[in-house]
Amino acid sequence: MPCYQIPSPGPTFRHLGGLSFALPYATPIHKAHGLHRRKEHGIHMKNGVLLEVRSLASSSQAPSKSRAVKMVAGVDHKALRAQAVPIGDDRAVTVNKRSLIDKQLSRYSRPWSTLRELIQNAADASASRVVVKIDTTPSLRVPTPQSDDPSALLKHVLHNHTISQWVIENDGYAFRPEDWARLQEIASGNPDEDKIGAFGVGFYSVFSISEKPYISSGSEALEFYWKDNDLRTTRFKSPEIRDTVFQLPARDTGSSVPHGQELFSLCEFLTGSMTFVGLQSIELFIDGWRILHLQKSIADAANLGLPTSLNKTTSEKLMRVNQVTQQAVQLEVEWMKALESTSGLHNRESNAALETTTKSVFSFFKRKLETPGQSTSKPEQEGKPVANTTMQNITTTSKHKAFFHINRASLSTNVNRELGTEFLRLRKKPPPKVTTVSFLAQSYDERAASKLNEPVVASKLFMSVVPENKGHVYIGFVTSQTTGLAAHLEIPALVPTVEREQLDLNSKHIKEWNAELLRAAGIVARISWSSATMDLQQQFSKYPGMTERKVLASHELREVNDFSLFSSRGFVPLDNVRVASVDLSFVEELPTIPEPLMQLGLIKMLREGGDLKDVQIQDIVTILEKSKKTRTPHQLQHLLTYLATRARANTISQQEIRTVLNATVASDEEVAPTQIIALNEIKEYINPDKIPPDMPAPPSTISFKYTKKLSKFDTDALGFRELEPLKWLQWLVESPRNNGHLTSEQNLETSPAFASNVLKALSKNWTGMSQESKTRMVEILGNRTVIPTKQGMKKPSETYFSSVKLFADLPVIVSLPNVKEGFLSALGVRKTLEIGVVFDRLMSGSSQQWSHVDLIKYLASVWDDVPNRDRERLKSTPICPAEALDGKPAQQRYRISELYEPSDALRRLGLPILQWPGEYSPRSKEARLLATLGLRDAPPYTDLVNIIATAGQSANSSLREFALKYFIENSQSKGYNTAPMASVKIPFLPIQGSGDKLSAPADCFINERVAALGFDLLRSDLHKYAVLFGVQTDPLIDRCIQRLTKKPPRSKRQAREVFGYMTSRIGVITNQHVELLGSANIVPITTLKNAADDEGGRVRHLPPRMCFLGDGSELASMFDFVDFGKEAELFLLRCGSKQEPTIFDIALLLTQQPAKMLDELDPDRYLEVLIKIANQWASFQKNKSLVERMRQAPFLLATKVEAPDESNGRQDDDEKGGSKRWHLAKASDVVIVDEIGNYNLFKYHVLAAPQQDESLEAMYEQLGVPGLSSLVEERQKIIGLEPNNRPDQRTALKLQSIIRERTRLFLYDYAKESLNSNRDSKWLESNLIVQTVRSIVIKKSLKGTNIKHVQEKTATMRQESNRTWTICITEKYNMAQVARVLARLLLVRPKPRDSMVLTEFLRSEISGLQEQGINVDRILRQKEKEARVAQEMHQRQLEQEQRARDEREALQQERNTQGGRDANVHIDKAQDPMPGNFPGSHEGGDHEAEDTQGPATLFGGFKKMLGLDSAPKPRSALHNGESSTHDDDVPNNIELELPYPESELNQQRKVQGPPTTPQQLHDLTQKALQTTRPHTSSTLRSEPSVHKVEEMHTTCDAKPGMNVVYTGQASNLRVFLDDEVLEAGTTPQNFMKANHRGLEHFTSVLQDCASVYKIPQDSLQIFYDAEGTTMAFNQNKSLFFNYRYFQRDHLRMLEQGNKDLPVRHWATTMAHELSHNIEVDHNVRFQNVFQALIETHIPSIADVARTRSAPPVNARPLPPPPPPTGTAPPSRQTPPPPRQGPLKPPSTSAFKGAFKR
Repeated sequence: MPCYQIPSPGPTFRHLGGLSFALPYATPIHKAHGLHRRKEHGIHMKNGVLLEVRSLASSSQAPSKSRAVKMVAGVDHKALRAQAVPIGDDRAVTVNKRSLIDKQLSRYSRPWSTLRELIQNAADASASRVVVKIDTTPSLRVPTPQSDDPSALLKHVLHNHTISQWVIENDGYAFRPEDWARLQEIASGNPDEDKIGAFGVGFYSVFSISEKPYISSGSEALEFYWKDNDLRTTRFKSPEIRDTVFQLPARDTGSSVPHGQELFSLCEFLTGSMTFVGLQSIELFIDGWRILHLQKSIADAANLGLPTSLNKTTSEKLMRVNQVTQQAVQLEVEWMKALESTSGLHNRESNAALETTTKSVFSFFKRKLETPGQSTSKPEQEGKPVANTTMQNITTTSKHKAFFHINRASLSTNVNRELGTEFLRLRKKPPPKVTTVSFLAQSYDERAASKLNEPVVASKLFMSVVPENKGHVYIGFVTSQTTGLAAHLEIPALVPTVEREQLDLNSKHIKEWNAELLRAAGIVARISWSSATMDLQQQFSKYPGMTERKVLASHELREVNDFSLFSSRGFVPLDNVRVASVDLSFVEELPTIPEPLMQLGLIKMLREGGDLKDVQIQDIVTILEKSKKTRTPHQLQHLLTYLATRARANTISQQEIRTVLNATVASDEEVAPTQIIALNEIKEYINPDKIPPDMPAPPSTISFKYTKKLSKFDTDALGFRELEPLKWLQWLVESPRNNGHLTSEQNLETSPAFASNVLKALSKNWTGMSQESKTRMVEILGNRTVIPTKQGMKKPSETYFSSVKLFADLPVIVSLPNVKEGFLSALGVRKTLEIGVVFDRLMSGSSQQWSHVDLIKYLASVWDDVPNRDRERLKSTPICPAEALDGKPAQQRYRISELYEPSDALRRLGLPILQWPGEYSPRSKEARLLATLGLRDAPPYTDLVNIIATAGQSANSSLREFALKYFIENSQSKGYNTAPMASVKIPFLPIQGSGDKLSAPADCFINERVAALGFDLLRSDLHKYAVLFGVQTDPLIDRCIQRLTKKPPRSKRQAREVFGYMTSRIGVITNQHVELLGSANIVPITTLKNAADDEGGRVRHLPPRMCFLGDGSELASMFDFVDFGKEAELFLLRCGSKQEPTIFDIALLLTQQPAKMLDELDPDRYLEVLIKIANQWASFQKNKSLVERMRQAPFLLATKVEAPDESNGRQDDDEKGGSKRWHLAKASDVVIVDEIGNYNLFKYHVLAAPQQDESLEAMYEQLGVPGLSSLVEERQKIIGLEPNNRPDQRTALKLQSIIRERTRLFLYDYAKESLNSNRDSKWLESNLIVQTVRSIVIKKSLKGTNIKHVQEKTATMRQESNRTWTICITEKYNMAQVARVLARLLLVRPKPRDSMVLTEFLRSEISGLQEQGINVDRILRQKEKEARVAQEMHQRQLEQEQRARDEREALQQERNTQGGRDANVHIDKAQDPMPGNFPGSHEGGDHEAEDTQGPATLFGGFKKMLGLDSAPKPRSALHNGESSTHDDDVPNNIELELPYPESELNQQRKVQGPPTTPQQLHDLTQKALQTTRPHTSSTLRSEPSVHKVEEMHTTCDAKPGMNVVYTGQASNLRVFLDDEVLEAGTTPQNFMKANHRGLEHFTSVLQDCASVYKIPQDSLQIFYDAEGTTMAFNQNKSLFFNYRYFQRDHLRMLEQGNKDLPVRHWATTMAHELSHNIEVDHNVRFQNVFQALIETHIPSIADVARTRSAPPVNARPLPPPPPPTGTAPPSRQTPPPPRQGPLKPPSTSAFKGAFKR
C-alpha cells in the first residue's frame, strides 16, 4: 500500500512534468514496487508520470561521540553553588518595552506585516469584510490643482500628499473583555486553540507605522501612548459602533502616499490575503478613492471520498484524515486605472522567451484535438503593449475574475500527555483536537477561464493567489516556506517562528508536531491525486480511439529534457531553441533554427503552438551573461548596429538596451596589449569635430572605430553621451597621477608636441564653451606647465607673446600655430612685462636707473595691456616720493594712494604731496593713470575732521578756520555732503559762547531752547551749514528725557523753560515715554510756600501724575498744584498731570491718609465726600485695584454709641442712649444696621455704618461690610407648640386671614426685585401658617462675644420645611411685632418704615384703608386679572417674535436682491436712536405724539431755518424699505436725524432759567468761537461719566469714554482711530488708503462749516470708532467729529454732488460742540448759547450749503461706500449700545462745596 515519505526537517516538492490538470501534488513513494531512486532527489515514474521529491539537508544533525562535550574534572558545582553568599536584595528583572517592541518589529522582514496581522485578527473574529483606508495630508510645497478633473486630483494626491493615518475596519464580532485585557499584555497569546495567533506579539507590529494606535470596538475604545520607554494605554467609553476600527496615526508624517510600484505591491499583498482566510471582501481607499476591491465567492463543498486502500493515519499516529472536500472559488478584483498608470504595467512587454514554467502535455494535445470553435488560445492582444494611458482618466475602473479550487481535509489529532504539556507550555494553549489541511490550485479549465482576456494588471495581482511554479506554505497568511508545487498549502495548526516566516523546527516537540502535520498533508495530496486521476480518465473517454497510452506515447516527442531540435548549436532541447529573423552572429552561442529548416511542418507546428519562440532580448542577455568568451571588435560593432537598428524601429526600450550593454564584454586585440571593453562602464563617445579621434580618451569612452558608422541619434539611443573637451582635459591632466593610461609622450606638462596638439583642440572649441567651462579650464591649465616656450614648458602666467621683445631672455611662446590669441590670453599669457621684472631691472642701482616719473610715463603707454594682478601690485608698492617740507630731497617712498596731487590748498592743510618736477596737468594721460592708481585730489572727510580737531586742540585757529572753509566750499565737488557726519565721534565743531570748546555733531544742536536741558549749541555762524555737518536741530527725545529725569529743574523758572521746550517736542513723545515721564520725579515742588525768591525754599520733586495744574483753591492743602505757564502745562498734561483731582484721586487719598483727611474736614463734610463717592460707585467697578485698596484701608466712617456712665446714678433722657462718636475703620470692622431691634441691643458693641443715605449703605455693602443681622445669633424658646399643650387657635386663624388679605394690598407697589425669593401674596396663601402659642422667649447673642440678651416676644417665625413657614403668636400679640416678622419674611432688606406701613395695613380695616386713599377695589381686581393678562401677553409676545422673524427674513431677501443701495438711507428712529441722544431724553411713543400735535417747537423752527424740513414719507413706507426711483438725485424721502434730540432744545420752554440779555448771549457766543484750540497730543484717553443735571427734566447727562490714537492727516485735519478698530487688525495705513476719498469729502464739509463760524481749522479733528453712539464731542475745547456717521448718512450725497444737507447737518453739530466751550452740561445756559449760535449763523449756513452744492454733469449714482478695513459695514442701521467701561467721574467742582469750612 503506497504511503508518503516526508523527509525531515523540511520537504520541498517540485513538479517536473506529468498531466497538468488540477493540482500537481506530492510524490507517492512505493517501497514495495522497487522504484528507481536517485541519491539526492529520488525521481520516480508511475503510469508515465515523472515526479520528484527533493529533500532539504537538515540544519541540525546529531553530533558524533568524538565531538561530544566533556565535563571538566575535579569540580563539584553543586557544592560550589551551595557556598555562594547572597549580595543585596532580590531585584525584579525590568523590561524596556520600546526596545523590546523595536527588536520584535525588526524580525518582520516581509512588507505589510502590520496589515497582515490586522487582517488575520479580523479573520479570527469571523469577519467577512475588511476595509483599509489611507488618509492623507496635502502638500505644503505643491498646491492642489484648481481643475475639477478627478484624474488630476487623484494624481496630485498620489504623488504629492503624505500619509496622515491608516484606518483598518472589519465587521467581525466586537472585542470581549478578555480581548481588551489580552491586547494590553505583551506575549499573553490567544488561548483559543482554533485561532492562529499564539505568541501575543503580532498586534504590536502596528508600532512600526504608528506611535499612538487607537482601537474602537463595540462601546469601548483603547488608546496606546508612550511615556518615555514605557508603553501605556487608556480605556474609553465610546458610542456604540458596528465595526471594529483600528486608527493608526502615521509615525512618520513625511511618508509619501503609496504610488507606483509600492501601491501595486500593496494591492498584490491584499489580493494574496484572499487565499485561505474566511474573508469575503477587502477594499482599499485613499482619501475616499477606492483603488482596489476584492470579492470572493465560494461554492458548496463536494466530498472527494477517501480511497479504502489508503492509510489515513500518519506514521507517529498523531494525525488522521477524516474527510476531504473540494470547493470552487471565484475571486473578482476591481481596480482603478491609477494602479496601471503609477506602476507602469500598461507598457509591460511579454518576456516569456526563457520562461521556465513547463507547459502540460495535456494542454499541448488538447489544442490539437479541439475543434475550431473550441479554441482556447490566447487573444491576440495578450502580450502586446497596452496603449499609453498617460492622458486617460485614471479614476475609471476595470474588473477581472480568477477561478481556482481548494481541497480541504479535516484532521483529528491524538496527542499524548507529554507532547500536550510541552505544547501548552510553549504555545500557551493546548494543541487543537481538530484541524484542517488545504491545497489551493488551478485546473486547466479554471486557468483558461481566468486567462481569457486577462489584463496585465490582473495577471500580476493573481500571481500572489494562484501559484505559477511553486506555491507557499500558509499559516493563515503566506510564509517564506515554499512547497515546490504549483499549489499553495495551508495548515493553520502549523507552528511558525515568531515572525511567522518559517516553520519552527528547532524545539523537539514543536518539530514533532509540525512533521506530523506535513505527513498528513502528504496523505491529503495523495487523496487529491487519486481524485484528479479519475477525472482525467473520464476526460480521455470523450475522444474516440484515443487511449491514455497513445496520448502518453505522443508526448514522448517533447518530453522535458528529452525532446531536442537541430539548431545552429547542434541538437538542443526544445525549450532552449529560438527562431532568429536577423543575423545574430554576435551571440553565436545562442541555438537558433537554421534557415533551411524553417519550412518544416514540425517547426511550423511548434511555432504555431507557441512551443518554439522567437529570439527575445532576454535570450541575448542570458547568453552574454553566461558566456565565458568576449566579443570580437567585429561582433561588438555588429551588436551596436543591431541595437541601434531596433532603437530606430522603436522595438526596444532604453532599459533593454542598457541591460544588453551591461552584459557585454569585448576585447580589442588590435591594440597591444589586448584591451578589454566592458560596455557597462562605457558612458561617452568621441565627436571628431571637437576631439581628434587619434588622441587618447578616457576608459569610459568607446573607441571612434566602433561608432563612426552610427549617427548621433543612434549613439543617443544607445545611452552614450558626447565626450566634452573639459572632461577630456581633466582626464589628460589627472591620468598620469592615477592609473597611468598615458605614455610619457602623452604627458601634457612635459611633451611640447602633445601639449601643442591638445591646446590646438581646446582652442578650436573655446568660443563655443560656456563661461563656467572656460573658468574651469583656466583653473586646470593656469597652474600647470602646458605652454611650450624657448626656455621649455612654462606656466601660462610665466610666458609672453612673441610681440614682447623688451628683453631677449624672456620666455616667449613657440610651436603653437593655429592656437587662438584670445584663448592664450585667457590662460594668462602676457602681452606686457611683469611689474616685478620692471621693478627688478629698471628700478635697480644700475646705470639705467629710471625715476618714478619715467616709470609712470611707461606704464601710461602700455596700461591697457597690464594685467589686473600687476595693477594691484602697483597700487600696493611704495614707488613715489613726497615733496620735502624743508627743501631737502625726500628719501622715503609712498604708495601712490597715500599721496595727494600738487595743490596749494592741500599743501596749506599739511598733507603729503606727490613730488612732480615741472607743471602737473590734471588732464594729462599720466595724471589719469595716477588717479587710477589712487592719487588723491582731496582728503577724506575723516582726515579733514582730524585736521580741524587737532588744530582746535592746539589753538591753531587759522588752520581750523581754513579747514572748515575748505570743507564747506568743497562739499559738493569732493562729496563731503554725502559723508555720514552725524556718526563722527571726534569733537571738532566750535560751540556757541565757548571759544575753545569743541563738540561732535551728535552732541550739539541749533535750537537755542535745548540749552535749558544743558545741551551744547553750534556756533551761530555755522547754523546754516548744520545739515552739512550732520548737526540736528534738536536732540533725540530719548536723550532729552534722559537729561530731564537725571537732572530735573530746581526752580519754577527752570521748570517753565524745560517743560516749555518739551511741549514743543510733544509730537514725538510716545506712550512709552509718557509711562516713563509720568512716574519720574521731575516736577519741582517748593515746600517753603512763602519764599520770596523763586529759587528759595526747599525743593522736592514729584512725578507729573501726582501733580495737578493751577492754584488748587480749596484742594491745595491736600494735593500738589503747580503753575508753570500755559505752554508747560501741555507737556505736563501729556505726562499724566490733571487739571484737578478726580473722584478716584480723592478716594485714593482717603485710603492713604484717612486720619489727615478727617482732620482737614469735619465728620459731616467727610461723610458728604463718602456719599459723593457712593453716588459714583458705578465708576469704580472696573478699577479693581482701587476697590481692593478701599476694602483694606481704615477710611470708612462709622459710629459707635458710648455706654452711659452710670456712676452718677442719674441720667437725663438724652444720655440714656449714650453719646455717638465717629470712628475710622476697615470694612471688616463695620456693620450695616439692617434691623433696628438688633442694633438697639448691641449698639454699644459695634461700629455702625451711617444710616443717612441708601447709596452709602450700598457702597459699604460692596466693600464687604456685613449686615448686623448676619452677626446676631438667635435662639427661640416657644411653649405651646405641642398638640396637647396648644392653646385656642381662633386668634391665629383670624390673623392668618388678615395677613393674606392685607399683604396683597401691601405688596402691590413693591417691585419684584424687592421681594425675598419672589414671596408674594400667592406664595403666602400656600406656604404661611399662623399658630397661637403660650409664650415666646428669644435669646440673641453677638457672634464672637459673650454679649447676650433675652427678650419675651409676642410674635416670631419659624421654618417648618423647605417652603412652609409658621408665624407663632401669643394670645395677646403685638401687631407691630407681627409686621416686623412678616416684613423680614417677604422683603429682601426691610426698612423700619416698611414695618410701620405693614403694621398700619394689618391694623386698619378695609374701609379705613379706602379712606386713606388706597384703591382697594382696583388692586383686588388687578390681582384677579394678572393671571389672565400674563397668559395673553405671553401669547402676543410669541406672535410678535414670529412676525419680527418673518419681517427680518423678507427685508434681508429684499436687500440681497437690490444690493442694499436704497435700504441704507432709511433710518428708523424707533429702532435706531440717533447717536448723541442722552439718557433721559424721550423719543417716540406718547412724547413724540405730543410734539407733533402741539405748537411749533424751537427745534422744529431750526429745521425750517436750515432747510431740513423736507416732508418725509410716512413711517410705514420707511419700514417697508421703499426708496426714491430717481437714481440721479439724492433721495427726497430721507427722514433726517439731527445729531441731538429735539427734546434737548425744547427744554428751555419748560425750564425757567435765569434771564440772559442779548449782549450777554453775544459775548458768550464770541467766547465759544474764540476759545477753540487744536488737540496737540497723539492720543486721547477719557473715561465715560454719567451725572445728574439738577435744573433739567432729563434725568442725567452722559459723556462717553474715548480712547483714540492719531493715525494721519486728511487735507490738514488730523485723523484718529479708536483702539478697538486697531485691535481688530486694521492698520492706520490701510484705513487711510481705503477711506481716502471719503475723508476728503468729510474734510471739505467740516472746513466749510468752520468758515461759517470763523474758527481755526486746526481745532477740528476727525475720529472713527467701530461702534457707539457718539457723533461728535468736545475735549478741552478741541472738536472731534465721527467719520462713521458721515460715511453712513452723507458720503453718497457728496459723491452725487449734493452738499446741501450734509453742510446743514454738520453745521448744527458743530454749533452744539462749540456751545460746550461755555458750558459742559446740557443745562439752560448751554441751550441759550446753542440757540444764539444757530440763529446768528443761519444765513451763512444756507449760503455755504447752496454755493457748495453744484451737482456734476451726467452724474451717475454710486454704490454705498465700502466699510473701512476691519470695521463693521456702514449699512448697519442700528448702532450698538455705547462701549461698556469705567465711567469718568464728574469734575471735583461738584465736591468743592464739601471742603469749604
